Amino acid sequence: MSIITSNTKAAALAAVQALIAGTLKHFPNGSLTFGNTTYTSASLVTLLQSVVDAMTALNAARLAAKHALTTLQGIVAQVEPVIQVYEHFVQATFANAEPTLADFGLEPPKVPAPLSSEEKAASAAKAKATREARGTTSKKQKLAVKGNVTGITVTPITAPTAAPPSAQTVSTTPSAPIPGTATK
Repeated sequence: MSIITSNTKAAALAAVQALIAGTLKHFPNGSLTFGNTTYTSASLVTLLQSVVDAMTALNAARLAAKHALTTLQGIVAQVEPVIQVYEHFVQATFANAEPTLADFGLEPPKVPAPLSSEEKAASAAKAKATREARGTTSKKQKLAVKGNVTGITVTPITAPTAAPPSAQTVSTTPSAPIPGTATK
């Protein structure tokens, strides 16, 4: 397996370490010639070990960068609200002093350009058309709207008053026990 064709960094690192182990086992002493260059076993192992060291250093640097990024994100999450409030405070304090705001790296708040009479008329017409299209009304207009029901007659229900039981209507036949009550 070549370092170029390996799919993961771990596989590439393992491939180079296997080359070092194989070189030390099968060619402990002597010289090897590849292309037009001659290497001793020690120089070849040193060359391969430099790749292992570089890969290990890269992995350590990536872990350190990841840790540093996580730390930075945590600190920014805590400090960002303070920065925003402080910037608003400075802008409110020195609103008319552009050089002082520049010392803080801030710009004065931009004042919106006034609308021309044509732009105001167009804006009002568009707002009116939008209200009509959506069917929205003001609070007073909504209170004036009452629903009308047609085709249905509403009859109020009155409960008849119950007459007190008379002595003649008392029955002497045993009735079924009422659930949940004890019988004697």
